[in-house]
Amino acid sequence: MTLPGTQRTLAVLACLWVLGPTLNAAEGVPASRLSAEIDRLIDAEITASGGKPAPLTTDNDFLRRVTLDLADRLPSPRDATLFGLNPDSNKRSQLIGELIDSPEFSASQSRYWRDVIFSRATEVRSRLMIPTFGAWMTEQFEQRQGWDTIVESLLTASGDVRENGATALMFAQGGEAAELAAETSRIFLGIQIQCANCHDHPTDHWKRIQFHQLAAFFPRVRVRPKRDSTPRSFEIVSLDSSPRGRRNISARATASFFRRLDRNRDGKLVASEVARTRLAENFQRLLSRGDTDKDGGLSLKEFQKIPPPSNNNRRFDTEHFMPNLAEPDNRGDAIRPVFFATGGRASVGLDDQKRRQLLANHITSKTNPWFARAYVNRTWSVLLGQGFTTPIDDMGPGREVAHPEVFERLCRDFADSDYDTRRLFEVIVGTRAYQRQIRHRDPDDVTPPFAAAEPSRLRADQIYNSLLGVLGADPGNNSRRTLRGRRSSQQGQMMARRRNSGRTLFLTIFGFDPSTPQEDITGTVPQALFLMNSPMIHTMVRARGNTRLARILQQHSQNDDAVAEVYLLVLSREPSTAELGICRDYIAEVGERGEAFEDLMWSLINSSEFLSRR
Repeated sequence: MTLPGTQRTLAVLACLWVLGPTLNAAEGVPASRLSAEIDRLIDAEITASGGKPAPLTTDNDFLRRVTLDLADRLPSPRDATLFGLNPDSNKRSQLIGELIDSPEFSASQSRYWRDVIFSRATEVRSRLMIPTFGAWMTEQFEQRQGWDTIVESLLTASGDVRENGATALMFAQGGEAAELAAETSRIFLGIQIQCANCHDHPTDHWKRIQFHQLAAFFPRVRVRPKRDSTPRSFEIVSLDSSPRGRRNISARATASFFRRLDRNRDGKLVASEVARTRLAENFQRLLSRGDTDKDGGLSLKEFQKIPPPSNNNRRFDTEHFMPNLAEPDNRGDAIRPVFFATGGRASVGLDDQKRRQLLANHITSKTNPWFARAYVNRTWSVLLGQGFTTPIDDMGPGREVAHPEVFERLCRDFADSDYDTRRLFEVIVGTRAYQRQIRHRDPDDVTPPFAAAEPSRLRADQIYNSLLGVLGADPGNNSRRTLRGRRSSQQGQMMARRRNSGRTLFLTIFGFDPSTPQEDITGTVPQALFLMNSPMIHTMVRARGNTRLARILQQHSQNDDAVAEVYLLVLSREPSTAELGICRDYIAEVGERGEAFEDLMWSLINSSEFLSRR
């Protein structure tokens, strides 16, 4: 029997995972050897299809690409010159090692995961803790924590959100069980099971009950304001029992409340008596549920017999209920926690912390292949512009996988390395597949992916850091020179260090969800207008004073040398012969050297090449 494409891919992946010890690289295999093996597998499949891999990119392009990918910045003109002149055949792997071991790599990964977690936050106030999360996540990568350890912390964290950066995921989703289930599956498993919230998944085999079984790990998570003097301070807590007395309000208390509302003392509540009370909005619903004699009012007996609403009081629930869609007022069925990917169950009686810890254990277990697949696919997509599956956060069990043997080999090595993120980056960046030239792909081309590099748009932080490097400003958040437009007063500087920093403003304009496919990421009018009209950019591209451009013109009296330096600074390459000729003609046409070079630098900053990874 011939299996359909998706089923055939799944069968291959299942076999590869089961036979993992046979196919996996031996313990202690150098990253370079695994990179070479990955290339052999990819090249063989491309060649078999009749295609031809693109040649390796130039040293300048490689330097720019890898520095942006691993450090979120452009290389300096000096670095570009020295790297190009270095005759060492091993210089690329040496550079990779230096960048991965640098503090910049940790900061870059922290910023990336900030965007992943907060781009789809349902709790707006959660952005208050972004600096705390950034510092915590940077520390995790600096300490070389495994990805499983980091994820475990994110899933089990509690406490003050301003002190514990690991609370980011819980806070970003407002402690809502359904939202936490959806984001946990999407981010850490690459599976969008949220489609099964209201019905069985339309394309994958996940059932509605499985979504709610996952949500059942989170019903006791709460976000609440801290009871101290700190403004806008919140904490993640566990609600392991219902508030005392909430479920069984005494008959005496109910009668007292009823008498306060019964203004004419006729023993009946009507709409006019509750018009200006908290019951006014829902009084008609109360009538429909409790007015058994249909006289248009509620007696005390009728009032006391009205069952409490079930779906509107989630904050009092310590268990998860799957709503009855046919009966909105019905509480639904209580659901026990079960991890859908492996079938792992939580025993009855576990508190919130133990439930979440158990879920973290199931998710990060090496018996759960989706955990490694999600991270490997996401990382490969970030570095090569295209994942083994697309979208990167919707892999699902029924998706076609490009180069399934390569994919599963990387996943197995990632798991065997105890989820060592640095090793995975070193392996991928060390492949020829990563280092190939960009080649425009014909829509009718059937060559398997990764025969050439894919262009991709830079993330907001990469553009921001690159701009500051080009303009000669400090890339730190506390720089007096930011891209806000002008120097701030003391008060303004304080705000800049908080929520209105240059970087924060830049993220607002240029930020996007990193899970978005590259083909869906395009420039916007506000982005173009910012780059063209920002007062700070105009100020810092001037050819006078102590600007970067002014120093270049002072150091290079020959226009050709100055043009080459500007190109190296902005684009990390020297101009082509044709570009140099255009620049010569323009300088001659303008007549004033400084003005011409200001226009040149401004034009390069606004070019698509500057905003893209090549």
